Amino acid sequence: MTKVNVISGFLGAGKTTLIKKLLDEALKGERIVLIENEFGEIGIDGGFLKDAGVEISEMNSGCICCSLVGDFGEALKKVMEQFHPDRILIEPSGVGKLSDVIRAVQDVAEQAPEMALGCAVTVADASKAKVYLKNFGEFYANQVQYAGAIILSRTQKLEAGTLEASVALLREKNERAPIVTTPWDQLTGAQLLNAMERGNTLAEDLLAEEEADACPVCGGHHHHHGHDDGRQCCHHHDHEEGHECHHGHGHDHECCHDGHHHHHHHGHDADEVFTSWGVETTHTFTPEKLRSVLTELDGGKYGAVLRAKGIVPAGDGTWLHFDYVPGEHQVRTGPADYTGRLCVIGSKLDEAGLRTLFEV
Repeated sequence: MTKVNVISGFLGAGKTTLIKKLLDEALKGERIVLIENEFGEIGIDGGFLKDAGVEISEMNSGCICCSLVGDFGEALKKVMEQFHPDRILIEPSGVGKLSDVIRAVQDVAEQAPEMALGCAVTVADASKAKVYLKNFGEFYANQVQYAGAIILSRTQKLEAGTLEASVALLREKNERAPIVTTPWDQLTGAQLLNAMERGNTLAEDLLAEEEADACPVCGGHHHHHGHDDGRQCCHHHDHEEGHECHHGHGHDHECCHDGHHHHHHHGHDADEVFTSWGVETTHTFTPEKLRSVLTELDGGKYGAVLRAKGIVPAGDGTWLHFDYVPGEHQVRTGPADYTGRLCVIGSKLDEAGLRTLFEV
C-alpha cells in the first residue's frame, strides 16, 4: 500500500523545511517520491531535496489547479508504476487550495486501490495568520479548513499571547484538527509525523461531500475544485502567459444536461490574485547587496511581495541561496546551479521595478 501525504501551506510557511525534517528523522528506509508544485515559471527547491535522495517531479506551468486536475493525475499514476513507493509526499503550491489537492488524490485513488490518502496537513506561519486570513482568506482559510493537522512554524519567536491569538483564529476555521505549537527544534520528526497522522477525518468528510454532490441525472461529480466556481473539465491545458487555467480531471465529468461546461464564478483562481515573476540570470551578487535587495521588498514599493527565493552566483566561485518572506530573509552559501535563478511571488507586482532592483 502506498500512503499519500499532502503537506500544504501558504507561501513561505516552511513546507520544504518540514519535509526535510521528516525525511531526515522519520522516513528513513522508506521508498519516497516527492511531487512538488511551484506557482510560477521557475522552481528553486528541487535541487535542495534531490540532495536527500528524493525523486522530484516539478510542475511549474501554472497555478495549483492546472497542475493538479490535469497532468497531476497522470503524474501520480506514473509515480506508482515506475517507483512503487511506500509513500508519496505532495507539496502543493503555496497559493493553492488544499481541497483541490484532496479531491485530485481521491480521484486517482478511486482507480488505484493500492494507494490511499494518509493525511493532508497545513503548515502555517504563526506570526502571519491574522494578516493572511485578512488579505488572502479565500486561499489561506481553505488550507486551514481542510487540514487534518495544522503544524505552526516560527512559534519560538512569538510571545505567548500572540501565539494564543493565532491559534484561536485558526481554530475558528478548523475545530477538530490537532494544532502543533511546539517549536520544531524541540520535536523529533517522528513526533511531528505522529501529530500529522492523528485523526485525519476532514479528508473523509470532503469525500462524503463530493459523493453528496453527485448529479441526480447522470450520477457524475461536477467538482468545484476548491475554487467554488463549478467549472467542468476542459481536457486540455493552455499555460501561456497569464496562466490561463483550464480545470480538467483526466476523466470525463461532462455536464449531463446540455453537454456544455457551466461556469459559476463565486471564487478566484490563484492566478487571478497572485502573480509570479522569475528570471534566469548570470548577474553576480555580494551577500551584502543581496540582503539590501531583499530588505527593499518589505516597503511595498514593488507590490505585495509574499515570497522570494533564488540561487545566484557570488562572483568568487561561490553561490548564494536566498529565501524571503515579509519581514524576514535569509542568505546562505550553497551548491551551484546550472545558472542563476530567482522567483518573486505576490500580488500586484511591479515587474519592471523588480527587474531594475535585481539588475537583470
